Formats: sequence, C-alpha cells, structure tokens
Amino acid sequence: MKRVMLTVAYDGTAYSGFQVQENARTIEGELNKHLSELLLEDIKVIGASRTDAGVHALCNVAVFDTNARMPGEKISYALNQRLPEDIRVRKSKEVEADFHPRRCKSRKTYEYRILNAEFPLPTKRLYTHFTYVPLDIGKMQAAADYLIGEHDYKSFCSIASQAETTVRTIYDLQVEREKEEIVIRVTGNGFLYNMVRIIAGTLMEAGKGRWEPEYMAIILRAKDRASAGPTAPACGLTLTSYEFL
Repeated sequence: MKRVMLTVAYDGTAYSGFQVQENARTIEGELNKHLSELLLEDIKVIGASRTDAGVHALCNVAVFDTNARMPGEKISYALNQRLPEDIRVRKSKEVEADFHPRRCKSRKTYEYRILNAEFPLPTKRLYTHFTYVPLDIGKMQAAADYLIGEHDYKSFCSIASQAETTVRTIYDLQVEREKEEIVIRVTGNGFLYNMVRIIAGTLMEAGKGRWEPEYMAIILRAKDRASAGPTAPACGLTLTSYEFL
C-alpha cells in the first residue's frame, strides 16, 4: 500500500464544490470515479481544501491510498486521459504513508477577482464578479489591513460552519488593480466556510464608500456574521497557491 498526492487544477463552474455529495457532480466525485476505473480499486481521495460550488483552483491537493504498481509520478499522465477537460492533475507523487493534507501546517492563497467596468465581458463571466459601481481600492486596502494577523473571524464565517474554532491567521491581504480588474489576494493558515468570499463582499462595501475602513475593527469585535458585508459570488474565487510548511 502506498499513498499518492495529487496537485489538482479545475474550473469549478460545473461542479457543486470539491467534496462528494449525493446526487451532485463534484471534483472529489470525479477523481474517485476515474481513479477507481484506472487502478481497478475503490479509491477515495482526501482533499486539502473543500472549495465551494463554483470556486476554481490551480493547485488543490488530494491524497489517496493504493495497491497499484503504477509509479506515483505516472498516475497524473494516465488519469488526465480520463478526466473531464475542466479538471487536470498537474502533478502526482508518492508521499509518506501518514501524510494528511488537512493535518499539516500550511499557507493557502486565494484570489478574488472583480471586473469593475461599465459593462461585463462575456469571456470573464465565469472567473470574475462583475460590478459597474466604482470601487476605491485605497479604501479597500485600508479596510483589508485591519484583517491581517491572528483574529477571531466569526463575523466572516458562514453560520452553517461547523468549525471547532473561528480563530485563524491572515499573513497578507492585498487589493490591487490590474486594468479593469480588481484583485483581492489573501494568504492565511486556513480559512473558514465562505470566509474569503465574505471578506471580498465586505471590502467591496468599503470600496463603494458605504462604510469607512475603520469599521472593519468593529466587525471583527462583533463576532457576528450579520455585521459583515454580503458573501461575494463564487465565480470570482480561485485557490492559487498551497504550501506545506
């Protein structure tokens, strides 16, 4: 028996998130199905980040155990011949038998992209959130600065979350403009259910001038989801980096 790690990229548009669900198409479900057919075993992968419906990834991580003789580094080539074209394994390799991606210290980076223009662009509709309302990125960055560090992010967590603790650490949170797109780039040791999308929605409220950046401190102290901004749509969110420490 050996354990193999996959680095997986996907367009999440057509999927109900990463984690397996009954009567729904998911990334994990596709991996399980095609790995089982390829290796002639019942394969169940363990994902590092359980991204939501419609969220994309460049580098999510999954591991599985197998008795197959195929070398770990060759599995990616064979599996990519079977997977749908909106999922690709960028790398596969054998890892230690006790390696578990959700039990290791890590740094994740997500990007949330906003198309801030007069009209939407059809070619970006699946990968950005569109708003024609002008956004002040100076105010958005000033608001973002309040969220950097170790905090209780309960205000930025969906009420459906079952996390044991809502304390997390954000190492960096930057708001940048790239032509007509605004990119919110956040790096942390872990994220709560819908946390990045709620942060994005809240920073957009600051960018629209609906509240001053200093209000972020009040939102943090409230520890109440109702005090923060809306949950931004999933399409703008992509997991872009996953580092194990």
